Amino acid sequence: MKPSFCASDTDLRDRLAGARRVAVVGVGDEDSPVDRLGMVAARELARSAIPGIRVFFAGTVPESMTGPLREFHPDHVLFLDAADMGNPPGTVAVIDPERISAGHVSTHALPLSAVMEFIAGDTGAKVTLVGIQPGLGEGGMSCEGEEILGRNIGELEGILRNVCG
Repeated sequence: MKPSFCASDTDLRDRLAGARRVAVVGVGDEDSPVDRLGMVAARELARSAIPGIRVFFAGTVPESMTGPLREFHPDHVLFLDAADMGNPPGTVAVIDPERISAGHVSTHALPLSAVMEFIAGDTGAKVTLVGIQPGLGEGGMSCEGEEILGRNIGELEGILRNVCG
């Protein structure tokens, strides 16, 4: 069975419906095998050069993106970040706002939920968090987890292409 999104891709498609300008924000600590996955996924999506998509690299300070996001005028902001959801490593899932603090792996100065709420109010854009399940061992993700993640990033790319491209 092909690994897929935990939340259906239909859920993400529904959330992105009507969006023509989507900001994808990679979040995470590049030096941490557990926390860098949002940045890894954002980098992969940036290589895809999908029309209507602009990728931002927030690192550990997602609040630093408020000005650039405001200037871009997105219809939707999609945050990508590592999140411990209790799933197999490499799993990608939409995380509902009320669940963010419960299982989120965070190295950020401000809670991501607060940043997301501010950006939604400031830009008028819809905001969604896509969590990526890290490998929680010392070495980070296994080869199998990396393979699952690669397929799921490809699936995410396909969704963005279909919605905005």
